[in-house]
Amino acid sequence: MHVHTEREQEGNRVYASFLSHLLRNYIFGSTVAVLGVGGIVVFSTLSIPSDERILLGSIMVISLLIMFVCELFVFHLHLRPIQAIFRVEKPTSEQLKTAYLQTHKFPTLSVRRTFGPHFLGLLAPAVSMAFVLIKLGLLKLPYSYLGIAVAVAFMIAGMHAMIEFFLTTKAIRPVVTFIRGKHKELYKQDITLSGRVLVSIRTKFRLSASLIGTLPLLLFGLASQIRLDRLQGESTLAYWQWAGIILIIGIAYSLLGASLLSRNIEDPIQTIQNGMISVQAGNFDPSSADIYSDEFSKLVAGFNHMVNGLKEREQRNNQLLQSYFMTLAAALDARDTYTAGHSTRVARFSVQIGLLDGWSESEIDILHKTALLHDIGKIGVRDAVLLKDGRLTDEEFEQIKLHPVLGENILKQIEPADAMADLLPGVRSHHERYDGMGYPDGLAGNDIPLSGRVIAIADAFDAMTSDRPYRKGMTYARALSILEEGKGTQWDPKLTQLFIESLNGNEQADDEAS
Repeated sequence: MHVHTEREQEGNRVYASFLSHLLRNYIFGSTVAVLGVGGIVVFSTLSIPSDERILLGSIMVISLLIMFVCELFVFHLHLRPIQAIFRVEKPTSEQLKTAYLQTHKFPTLSVRRTFGPHFLGLLAPAVSMAFVLIKLGLLKLPYSYLGIAVAVAFMIAGMHAMIEFFLTTKAIRPVVTFIRGKHKELYKQDITLSGRVLVSIRTKFRLSASLIGTLPLLLFGLASQIRLDRLQGESTLAYWQWAGIILIIGIAYSLLGASLLSRNIEDPIQTIQNGMISVQAGNFDPSSADIYSDEFSKLVAGFNHMVNGLKEREQRNNQLLQSYFMTLAAALDARDTYTAGHSTRVARFSVQIGLLDGWSESEIDILHKTALLHDIGKIGVRDAVLLKDGRLTDEEFEQIKLHPVLGENILKQIEPADAMADLLPGVRSHHERYDGMGYPDGLAGNDIPLSGRVIAIADAFDAMTSDRPYRKGMTYARALSILEEGKGTQWDPKLTQLFIESLNGNEQADDEAS
């Protein structure tokens, strides 16, 4: 009970702090953008009597109240999914995931609120009331000023949205951390965006830099227009011909700078992302080019160091795994001194056939491991049967025939469950015959797994050429002639022919060399 109380108190603190930050951010953004820039532009630029200033001030106050009501309503809707998880002791996994995504969306939602209820909630009533007062003659302003007011309000909204976005981005971090921790605690699983991009860096940088560069120019131009409204038409036209060129140059420069800045950030991120994709695909060789001279140099260097560490660990794990397979094979062969090295030789012959058939590196690796463990099921066969010198009885042979299935079952016990999955077909099927007369399943032709067909050839060849207590091993020539006779019935004809031709070619080369 005490633990639950502490967790609830922590949640309440995080949520209260989140709301407090949002309120402070909103007040700061509104003060800077709406009251600061907007108020200064309106009241310092316009030369109007005091009674009209009071009317404008009243319009602004009423509009602000309408704006606050509209924005508060939308804010409550945006906040509801996040608020829900703090109101219950044990929120569901779906509630936490929804709140997690909604929290990440909050900076973008703050921009939508700024251009939605904030901008329209302020502008629509303000322009409407000002229009009525001008029409009634209570405000002595040109109607064109309403158009300028709309433009100024839009720019102020852009400035406010940018401030809100970046401040909210920082404010959501404790909430995101809390939700992830809560989900791990309750459901033993982490939640992330899994690489999902809600707002791209390109969008953030280009819009932000463009706003920073263009807003001051536009505000200056619009304010100057109000100041110069008493000049003669020709003078005003001449001014705007000059000012328009300056504004176009300034905006173009701002957009160019924003594009260059975003590209400067995107390039190193793309470099690292490409490296991550390569690592995810299991390739630890390529490293990200460290060609940067800013903080990204440290990031790229750290990433490369991490990849090198992963590569070393992967190599070590592969060595340990290979040793593990070799040890298992050696332990099996050690039961019978006359078959010592059998599994290793079968693995070597199998790899030779796989290479002749054009198998990939990963396929060869799986074939090698499968061949090393092809007889692992013989561990479950009694020594009296397995090590018998003489001819086996029918009952004893039936016990021997169980070893492919026993081997498969043994490998299935290894965790994780998929660790040996690629080896199972070859282990189970290496005593199947191409004509369907083999065991344990009586498979025929191409229905037999390819690795099983390869190991069957290598296993038979090594068995024929190895010495036994009751017989001397055959010569390579004799064993190859038996393979020739049995291809298409006992063994895969194509693979068998490749193996025969390879060994015959090797013998011929040896004869020529001698």
